[in-house]
Amino acid sequence: MKIGAIIQARASSTRLPGKVLMELPYNSGITVLQQVIRRLKKANKINEIIVATTVDKEDDRIVDVANLEMVKWFRGSKDNVLERYYLAAKENKLDVIVRLTSDCPCIDPEIVDNVIEEHLEKHADYTSNVLIRTFPHGMDTEIINFNALEVAHQEAKSDYEKEHVMPYIYKTKSMMFKIAGVEAAQEFNAPDIRVTLDTNDDYILLCAVFDYLYPKDNLFKIKDIVNLFHEKPWLKLINKKVLQKKMFDTFEDEMEEALKVLDLQELKQVKVFLEKHLGLKI
Repeated sequence: MKIGAIIQARASSTRLPGKVLMELPYNSGITVLQQVIRRLKKANKINEIIVATTVDKEDDRIVDVANLEMVKWFRGSKDNVLERYYLAAKENKLDVIVRLTSDCPCIDPEIVDNVIEEHLEKHADYTSNVLIRTFPHGMDTEIINFNALEVAHQEAKSDYEKEHVMPYIYKTKSMMFKIAGVEAAQEFNAPDIRVTLDTNDDYILLCAVFDYLYPKDNLFKIKDIVNLFHEKPWLKLINKKVLQKKMFDTFEDEMEEALKVLDLQELKQVKVFLEKHLGLKI
C-alpha cells in the first residue's frame, strides 16, 4: 500500500497572494511551503510527498520550492483542484492520499500519522479531523482512498465540489462512503486557536508563534502551540477578526456569513440595510 501526501499550493491566493512563499520565521529565507514539506517529512506513515500546483507561470516558484526540498511536484488545473488531486495521485500510483494545504506551516506530523492510523484501522474511504472542529485551525488533515477519489473526480458536478476536493465525499454523497472522524484529545481541544495563513493578521500571529517556539525546536508540536496560547492568551487577539473560509448550500446561509463579516468590520449601515431589505438577522 502506497500512502502519499499531496500538498495543494499556488501563488495566486485570493486573500493573500504569494502567502505560501512568505518567510517563516520572518526573514529566515525559509518559506511557509517549505515548513509544511519539512514537517510532513517527519510523518512516519507517509511514503511520498507531492506538491500539486497549477500550470500558471507564476507557480514556477512553487515548483522551485518542491525541487529545493527534493519532493515530487505535479501541475494541473488552477480551479479544478479535485482533478489536480486525482491526476497527481494517479500519476504517482497512490493507494491512499493525504490531503493537506500549503498554508498550514504548524502542521504536526504526529497528528497526520494518527489520522492515517484511524483511517486504516476503520477501513474507511475517507477520514478527517475537521468534520467536527476540535483541533486548532492549521492542523487540518484529510485521508481518502484512491478509489473514492476517482469516484468523486468522475461524478462531482458543482464548482465548489471541484474547488474544495472533498465535499462530494463527505457531504453530497456521504451515504455512499465509509467516513471516519478524528477528534482532538481533551488537552489539545482548542478550535479557537488559528495557526493557518489566509491574511496579514494570520502572518503576524505565525511570526510571533515561530519567534517563541522555533528557536527551541524547529519541529514544535501541537502541545507547544496550545501551551503557548495558554501562557500568552493575547496572541488570539492578533487574528481574532479573521473568518475561516466556508462553503454554503444556500444564498441565505452565505448572506448570514456576510453579515457576520460586516459586523466584525463595524460596517453597521450596510448591515442594517441588508437586514432590513432581506429580512435576515444574525
